[in-house]
Amino acid sequence: MAEAATKRRAADNKKAPTKPKWPLLQPKLNLHITRLKDHDLFTVQNFFMPAESKAFIKAAESTGFEHQGSLGPAKGEAYRDNDRISVNDPALADMVWQSGLNKLFSDIKIRGRVAVGLNPNIRFYRYKVGQRFGRHIDESVDLGEGKRTVYTLLIYLSGSPKPKGKSDSSNPKDPASEPLIGGETVFYGSRNSVVAEVAPAEGMALLHIHGDKCMLHEARNVSKGLVFLRTHKSTRKADIIP
Repeated sequence: MAEAATKRRAADNKKAPTKPKWPLLQPKLNLHITRLKDHDLFTVQNFFMPAESKAFIKAAESTGFEHQGSLGPAKGEAYRDNDRISVNDPALADMVWQSGLNKLFSDIKIRGRVAVGLNPNIRFYRYKVGQRFGRHIDESVDLGEGKRTVYTLLIYLSGSPKPKGKSDSSNPKDPASEPLIGGETVFYGSRNSVVAEVAPAEGMALLHIHGDKCMLHEARNVSKGLVFLRTHKSTRKADIIP
């Protein structure tokens, strides 16, 4: 019986998920928001420094991705083919918020609401060659206490590598350092017209409105390289009743 109990404990320990150890983020003081055309689409360049992006990729890879698929449009589901890690981590969400987003959104109000933080439900996506996420919309999430998510925040951890110089110390065998082809986030308007195409750029943040105002969008097929990104939904709380 003691031997059986030992085997059960060993099996339980083997199944226990590894808790990720995420790298620290440095506060950014000179971030700028760029609005794409006249839509609720915003980008923030260099939100993560290259070393921070690479550290998050390393931490995510050590945790382990799981493949995500779907039944496809014929069954009423968006086509999905990617790898994912999903965590609920309030400390990580707060660290990302405090690293610069809190300053950027301190004076911005949308529909009488101000941003107060990020949804602690955070996902890491990895797109390998041939993988993509078909056209879909992101739903709003009610977090309680008057808080509801309004925007999706994407942070690209890889993409658009700069030309290598003599001092470049990146590992040529690292898949994340390969030149990237494809993987754009594309937004559609009426009659399937393309509103915007956002190419992945290492460290760049992309915010887009979701819920009832969410634009149909997709992650295009990756033809070469790997795309790593983090995504979660920002939280807004009413301070002025519409």
